[in-house]
Amino acid sequence: MASVEITWLGWSCFRLKGRETIILTDPYEGLQEGSLEADIVTISHEHPGHNYTAAVKGEPKLLHGPGEYEIKGVFIYGLQTFHDGVRGRARGKNTIFLIELDGIKVCHLGDLGHVLSAEQAGELSDTDVLLIPVGGGSTIGAAEAAELTNLIDPKLVIPMHLRPEGEKSSAGLKAFLQEMGLKELVPVPKLAITRTSLPTETQVILLEPRL
Repeated sequence: MASVEITWLGWSCFRLKGRETIILTDPYEGLQEGSLEADIVTISHEHPGHNYTAAVKGEPKLLHGPGEYEIKGVFIYGLQTFHDGVRGRARGKNTIFLIELDGIKVCHLGDLGHVLSAEQAGELSDTDVLLIPVGGGSTIGAAEAAELTNLIDPKLVIPMHLRPEGEKSSAGLKAFLQEMGLKELVPVPKLAITRTSLPTETQVILLEPRL
């Protein structure tokens, strides 16, 4: 059975590696130019911390906004949301991407700035892996992240929008873990997932940044 490998490159940038396709989410300034390979790049919003496509070599397919896409056998759904709690008036729009790769559905929330409506959460209710910002400030904070996790009810949750140094730099992460009833987590280098390896109840995983 094919597995999907998930690697965290810092902030909101992940590499999703399937059997034949590599997807990169939200590459940020600070990554080395031309250092990464990807077939598809998703960009949640136009900010240097999320749209540094110069980090990716070649000519990947770039997805910048909402819509339904099928690329190289990968199904991607972009859902328009906002970067703040006032319908974009402060920070603009944000796109959530739900990515179905080799039978695994990964949801990248981008720089989401508000709790989703029940209707929006319902569109993401079959998420297997939720990549969620937890740091607060320009995104939802720990309590909202925990509320969203309960709404979406994924199998796995991976905190993001964290500095590349990882958990030591983020009070937001500690607060999120407390909201989820956890004290601390030992980060792992990467995650390989198959349909049969998914847990039956929601589990939080912390990844080490692999730059």
